Amino acid sequence: MSSAPLLLKNAARLENFGHSLQRVAYVFRPQHTDELPALFEQARAAGLSVGLRGSGRSYGDAALNTGQIVLELGELTRILEWDAGTGIITVEPGVTIEQLWRHALPHGWWPPVVPGTMFPTLGGCLAANIHGKNNWQAGPIGEHVIEFSALLPNGQQVTCNPQQNSELFYAMIGGMGLLGIFTSITLQLKKVYASHVRVTAWTQPHLAGMLAAVDEHKDEDYIVGWLDATARGRALGRGQLHRATYLTEGERAPQQANLDLPPSILGIPKGALPPLMAPFVNNFGVRLVNFAKYSADRLLHNNKTYLQSLVEFNFLLDYIPGWERIYGRGGLVQHQSFIPAAVAEPAFREILQTAQHRGLPPYLAVLKRHRPDKFLLSHAVDGYSLALDFRVPGDPGRLLALAEELDAIVLANGGRFYFAKDGMLTAERARAFLRPETLARLLSLKAQTDPHNLLQHDLFRRCLVS
Repeated sequence: MSSAPLLLKNAARLENFGHSLQRVAYVFRPQHTDELPALFEQARAAGLSVGLRGSGRSYGDAALNTGQIVLELGELTRILEWDAGTGIITVEPGVTIEQLWRHALPHGWWPPVVPGTMFPTLGGCLAANIHGKNNWQAGPIGEHVIEFSALLPNGQQVTCNPQQNSELFYAMIGGMGLLGIFTSITLQLKKVYASHVRVTAWTQPHLAGMLAAVDEHKDEDYIVGWLDATARGRALGRGQLHRATYLTEGERAPQQANLDLPPSILGIPKGALPPLMAPFVNNFGVRLVNFAKYSADRLLHNNKTYLQSLVEFNFLLDYIPGWERIYGRGGLVQHQSFIPAAVAEPAFREILQTAQHRGLPPYLAVLKRHRPDKFLLSHAVDGYSLALDFRVPGDPGRLLALAEELDAIVLANGGRFYFAKDGMLTAERARAFLRPETLARLLSLKAQTDPHNLLQHDLFRRCLVS
């Protein structure tokens, strides 16, 4: 059966989450995992590669495959098994974080690790081995996977867990969809006794204080810092922190039948907020907003403790639908670095100062604490991550030049990067943080599981091919 007519009917334009990249590809949306082997065969016959895409929430080009095939797996949304007594759930890869928590929370279970948005698919979360605001405490999502089944491009169906096919288990989780397709995922959820957490918010006046506070509270259930990346001098790196703890059995929490995010903020419908925010998305506007927010937090909300739903605390990126579009036509790019604890303060100080000196200050900056893990392409270190959101300027070359400077600082300090967020690494810099032995192991496994090199995407060709 020729695949060419089918391919030509499915050309579509895709974007990354930050809307900084637009690429055309042949898009297929399988309805059942049984369709996947035939799609591999058609791709091979047509001489095309296959990229995997969940809900397209990657900030970079990991879910883009220019001029080739993209398999969107978002229709594979069946919950295959669920045990409300143990919190063990088995799902298809297109099940989203939202679908997962809505199914499990009424039974007293919560996803053990979530990103800042509820819309990614579980397949995408495993491929990127996502982390949350509880990384020191809970590790990445891969540490909570009991088992997964996968289809490999060589035609094999495999089951992997830490004991069976363990090398592939630790390589496919975090492997960015380059070795196979998850067909089922079995996950251990977290037991919770309430739909809320107890949150404490407070401020720190400089970077050293932010780092010290995150480290001091790293054993809490959640800890995260929000930096004012426009502040200078002694105030460099100042910001607000949030730590949160699960409620214990017997603690009272608000009775809340509807756990959806609020429809308005400060009485303003959420849909009306992006146009109101857009005029402030520039260097002067962001600096003004950051100053006002920090001052209000310090004066009015310092050391404030309150109850907040798990949904509201974890999914801040979902409060304003389409918020990322306020960055304008050029879109949004994120730079996230992971720096060992011993050198984090001078490294992050240099990163923030360099961005400011180049006239490209980050408009959002998020600080987290991390610990190492066993996964082959791990981004984690015993240290901190700093995620910086940049508006793409009229001359994108300025941002690429800044990224080269920032990456040099990260590498000089033994740091690492996160492919789910990256859109600017070069192959040379990717090899420098992965190290030759790790890259060699990845490519060796890929030769075994994918001898015809079918699974590719733009990130693979940009970063992992010499």
